[in-house]
Amino acid sequence: MDFITALKRERLVAIVRGSDADASFRTVMTLAESGVPLIEVSLSGTDPLRVIERARAELGPDACLGAGTVLTEDDAHRATAAGANLVVTPGLGLAVDTAVRQGLPVLAGVLTPTDVIAATAAGATALKIFPASAVGGPSYLKALRGPFPHLPFVPVGGVDARAAASYLTLGAVAVGVGSPLIGDAADGGDLDALRKRAAEFRSVCS
Repeated sequence: MDFITALKRERLVAIVRGSDADASFRTVMTLAESGVPLIEVSLSGTDPLRVIERARAELGPDACLGAGTVLTEDDAHRATAAGANLVVTPGLGLAVDTAVRQGLPVLAGVLTPTDVIAATAAGATALKIFPASAVGGPSYLKALRGPFPHLPFVPVGGVDARAAASYLTLGAVAVGVGSPLIGDAADGGDLDALRKRAAEFRSVCS
């Protein structure tokens, strides 16, 4: 999987974090069926490795299915064993190093210029600005791209449809979206409402 090419094409990463494993699985499948192919299942949800295993079995070997909130070396190994072919972290550390050694694409969490330099040196594929909403939102992305104009930034955290449009206009390669897209679907909520939100975000990110 060429993750950078996929990011540039889709411009949207869906983040699934649910309290109900069956509902989380249904959410992943609904997103894929709704034309949102870049999906991250957070390890901070309920039984996330099982969700990844089930989704991988249904989506096949080529689908981009990530594990998010990967914190440790063990997390990275377990996520890979479950079928994840993308590792997403909230920050830097052993999880990034382990995934890079495994040859997996890594969306590594960064916040400061120092983080950006360290993540790039560590071999991160793309840079997740997190939590983007806490540091000025789109204006912070604009400032960060001053010294790093060519790096692939993916703002995450509090990204609704309006913010997504702003980030993309200002040069983000893609956005990562959790609750504004997922809503309560991963907790057993309305999948039809999820489909409508997916269509809205796809329109914004197209």
